[in-house]
Amino acid sequence: MEDVVGSLRWTAADARDFLGSLLESVPSLANADPFDRGGWLGAAAALLITLVVVRSLYRSDAETAVPYTVETPPQCAADWDGEILEEPQLKISGSSAIQCYCPANGKLLGTFNAATPAAIDRALSKAAEAQKDWVKTTFAQRRKVLRTLLRYILENQEAISTAACLDSGKTRIDSSFGEILVTVEKLKWTILHGEKALTPERRPTSFLMAYKVNEVRWEPLGVVTACVSWNYPFHNLLGPIISAIFSGNGIVVKGSEATAWSSTYFTDIVRSALRACGHSPQLVQSIMCWPNVASHLTSHTGSSHLTFIGSRKVAQAVAASAAKSLTPVCVELGGKDAAIVLDDVKNLKKVASILLRGVFQSGGQNCIGIERVIVCSGIYDELIYLVYPKIKALRIGSALEDGDGVDVGAMISALSFDKLEKLIADAVSDGAQCLVGGSRYHHPEHPKGHYFSPTLLVGVTPEMRIAQEETFAPIFLVMKAKDVDEAIRIANSTEYGLGASVFGSNKRNLDKVVDASRTGMISVNDFAVYYAVQLPFGGVKGSGYGRFAGEEGLRSLCNTKAVCRDRFPGWISTGIPPALDYPIPHVQKAWEMCQGIVELGYGESLRRQTKGLLRLIRNG
Repeated sequence: MEDVVGSLRWTAADARDFLGSLLESVPSLANADPFDRGGWLGAAAALLITLVVVRSLYRSDAETAVPYTVETPPQCAADWDGEILEEPQLKISGSSAIQCYCPANGKLLGTFNAATPAAIDRALSKAAEAQKDWVKTTFAQRRKVLRTLLRYILENQEAISTAACLDSGKTRIDSSFGEILVTVEKLKWTILHGEKALTPERRPTSFLMAYKVNEVRWEPLGVVTACVSWNYPFHNLLGPIISAIFSGNGIVVKGSEATAWSSTYFTDIVRSALRACGHSPQLVQSIMCWPNVASHLTSHTGSSHLTFIGSRKVAQAVAASAAKSLTPVCVELGGKDAAIVLDDVKNLKKVASILLRGVFQSGGQNCIGIERVIVCSGIYDELIYLVYPKIKALRIGSALEDGDGVDVGAMISALSFDKLEKLIADAVSDGAQCLVGGSRYHHPEHPKGHYFSPTLLVGVTPEMRIAQEETFAPIFLVMKAKDVDEAIRIANSTEYGLGASVFGSNKRNLDKVVDASRTGMISVNDFAVYYAVQLPFGGVKGSGYGRFAGEEGLRSLCNTKAVCRDRFPGWISTGIPPALDYPIPHVQKAWEMCQGIVELGYGESLRRQTKGLLRLIRNG
């Protein structure tokens, strides 16, 4: 009812007219015949409906999204034609500034001053000051900010997509799935379910503590921080912000220097939503700095929690830095996600299409992207037959310049190309077959862009390096398994354990894979859908620890406070028996009484509990 009424945007006069007609349409309580049961029931129903509608109107008005505007960067204009850098790179010789450029074509997007330790101190201080007022807000006020932000995103999808495509090189389709859809899903989930996740919970008590009421609360930590990766510049930035502000915290986010240009615009979108709703935009801070300065943020005593999204090597340094201030850390470190395709798949063509999306989404630069396709031998050849022509036909280019002729966008940089080519070459020399691609792609229209050819590599075995190391690239890697058990062994053979997928029709086999998968997440007959429903996100082993998203994610940004109070204040409360009161008058009797308390409260049988009660009586 609330969502329906809220979406109508009624005026006060509209509401009065509606309520008046509603009351007139059924007998009123005043005019109802006291002996007319139907009249009384109708009048009661009318009153109930009226109260529900009034409450809904009040609540929806209090949380209605506020329209606002944010200046779109000129680079997002259709006719923008930036300078093409001779050598596209983030660093400028002789300067500490960050040089941002479009990886699809090498065009300069702008330069930004990298944050200093003093700038990081100021950002944390501003967020902390703003949080003093924000912590006093109600969930309804926080929902209003999120609804305002949601409305803005829905109405400005093209500008947001364009900025994400310019800064990361992805396609529009990739930006819709990986940037916008998952962000509005997180917003919608938090709006609908966030308060429930953070509402204090009653917990059970024990026999001895039956006179107590137990409660768990989730209270804001203060200011939290996040260091996020470049592969999804919009979503990775907004995800931690949404959870932080709804749970009552301020936040400082360090985005990747590779996407510093769009991060400035995206942060302004959030801060403008706060301002439009009457709150301080200083609650959300965004900084960009070089790695040698980042440790000042990760070890800062002003941070109450740190979320890190990135590589394992950097995470080890981040965790060591955070340990200096005992800051709790949630780390998400990517993976080598496997998709297991069992022999009994009913529609292999459909599965093939899902696998292609899972591999080539964002050019393979996806932490939960499919890095290994493990296929049971009965359908191994058929699957290769289905995907080969599709991969061969994939078109590479700049999504914003090449129109409808692009399936796979650019890579964020060319730094990994030498390693990728060597991994593929080594696999081929060890017996694998590269049927499509296998090397960097020199785009004739965008010679300064960073492109890697969509690749189909088959016959890969677990011993090959490419089967063990994360590639983060558009590589469709196929491995053969003789049966379900071998498929599971192959899937679990890496140091990673983030996500996985399994496709099949036999429930027993599907459950077997789910139970045996050493990962933090798994989709059955689908790819990565756990992220589209706000289940807790995170992995095991070398893929990190901790969870964000869902109830677990919100609660991780809070102080979990246990509260125990008297059930009947003033009537029943704890008192120290004379036999146990200091100074203890008789130690042996006190010891006997302690044993009686334990046996009465925790005896495994009625006989032992009775024995405990008698001890209490004798020694009390």
